[in-house]
Amino acid sequence: MRLAGKRALITGAAMGMGAAHARAFIAEGATVLLADINDEAGRALAEELGDRASYVHLNVADAEGWDAAVGQAVAEFGGLDVLVNNAGIHDDAPLEDTTLESWNRVMDINLTGAFLGMRAAVRELKKSGASSIVNVSSTAGLEGYPKRHAYCASKWGLRGLTKSAALELAEFGIRVNSVHPGAVATALTQALRPLTDADLAGNSLERFARPEEVSGLILFLASDESSFCTGGEYAVDGGISAGTRY
Repeated sequence: MRLAGKRALITGAAMGMGAAHARAFIAEGATVLLADINDEAGRALAEELGDRASYVHLNVADAEGWDAAVGQAVAEFGGLDVLVNNAGIHDDAPLEDTTLESWNRVMDINLTGAFLGMRAAVRELKKSGASSIVNVSSTAGLEGYPKRHAYCASKWGLRGLTKSAALELAEFGIRVNSVHPGAVATALTQALRPLTDADLAGNSLERFARPEEVSGLILFLASDESSFCTGGEYAVDGGISAGTRY
């Protein structure tokens, strides 16, 4: 029960990594508000997880939607202790073919969405006195990838936003950290393009991560076990960002 008594809001929680995080949080005693745009999957997961889980429809790029989501967390749980900004999307195009529309959409969801969430939640997190924000960035926030221009820019930006917020919010007992997963076996990565183990030659473990392997790190940063961790960046990437073995 490492999160006993903690009240959490997780975005992108209906499927993939977000769903894995929600399951881990519930298993460790938290109360969780699942936020997503996939209402059918989100409601089904909330029902599966039981009485300590609820669902809210949230487009993370919508400031009013964020206010409503935080308001629902307060109304149902009495407050908020943990915010996990997990929602995100990819892009995949050469620089000359990257449209402004695509660029803006990735930025709106991956970076502005996290900013809006932090801004909406901070008042309630301050009341907690020992709260945590976990921003899910990527190895694309530590290094570059061709044809991922908006994605890399958004994830590097989220890394910087994490650090500025950590410095500002420390006095209020709010810790802010970023997590940088590598290739994780989710529907999102497979939709981007079918990947095989051959694509992961630079990954020292030569496999995809399971979503649950990322959840363990998210859980640690959300819990009081990480009480001296803030402004940090934590890679869970099978060694990709360490360099190539070949």
